Amino acid sequence: MEPEPEAPEARWAVPPVGGWTADDLDRLPNLPPHTELIDGSLVFVSPQSLFHSRAVTFFEWQLQSFVPDDLEVIREFTIDIDESNRPEPDVVVVCGNAVQNLQQCRFPAESVLLAIEVVSPESKTRDRETKPLKYARVKIPHFWRVENHGDRAVVYTFELEPATGVYTSTGIFHDRMKVSVPFSVDLDLTAITARRRAAGQ
Repeated sequence: MEPEPEAPEARWAVPPVGGWTADDLDRLPNLPPHTELIDGSLVFVSPQSLFHSRAVTFFEWQLQSFVPDDLEVIREFTIDIDESNRPEPDVVVVCGNAVQNLQQCRFPAESVLLAIEVVSPESKTRDRETKPLKYARVKIPHFWRVENHGDRAVVYTFELEPATGVYTSTGIFHDRMKVSVPFSVDLDLTAITARRRAAGQ
């Protein structure tokens, strides 16, 4: 009986000296979907929870009805921070002129008005600490963080304080989110549920 052939060893791309660059995300073959670049390192996304999927879809579609006509709402799209950082917020609101064509796969940070991160267990440190610092450094005016507390969405909102260049907390929202900046929004956060509601419920 012939021995079974050995499974091929996984081949991982070896980073160059100094780490990967933002342009490498477009050139490296076979990267998993939604790979990010943080401080020159590739960050792979873990399997998505239903809460994460529901929350991202909720904000993507709900914000469409609130944004002014000169803004665009896009989900899961990378933004250029610098050569070593190209994160992918879960939802971004960008200036309409940043949308050039259907082939583009990134936005310049200066076009971003609002970045939203939906926190997963494996992304807590990045979403709570690493990414907000980088978003503030490139002067993204607004940042929202969405977390799952007992299967209910809680949204933490932040605005860039121009004198210090850091984010200042502007609110914590549990069931209803009503804000006037960066544009007027009134959201029923209880709609982010595991099961769709029947009409009239």
